Amino acid sequence: MRFSAVLMTVVSAATLGLAANSGTGDATFYEAGLGSCGIFNTDADFIVAVDPTTFDTFPGAGANPNANPICGKALTATGPDGKTVTVTVTDRCAGCAPGSIDLTPTAFQQLASLDVGRLHGVTWTLAA
Repeated sequence: MRFSAVLMTVVSAATLGLAANSGTGDATFYEAGLGSCGIFNTDADFIVAVDPTTFDTFPGAGANPNANPICGKALTATGPDGKTVTVTVTDRCAGCAPGSIDLTPTAFQQLASLDVGRLHGVTWTLAA
């Protein structure tokens, strides 16, 4: 019984680690400003806000979002047609569903026209 509890803990931790490093969901765009990482950005910057689950459960995350280890990580997003964009995590998207991301307009336009508004089936991966 003790072995299965340890095994479940190890498997759960491994699963959480994988979930925190990649995702699939929608991509939207927003007006940049002062983000959860404590960094001020503009709409011309190639940045991203990740969903609350990814941000809050990233390994090493604590009470101070400015000190979250996900801040400053490179994230590569791929749209459903294969176009890619690499951005830097500087924010938390409170309204994003798990796996979804919010990009600056400049970054979003690398995947689709702003007229699209919401792009479905976007996959992303964080750099190691």
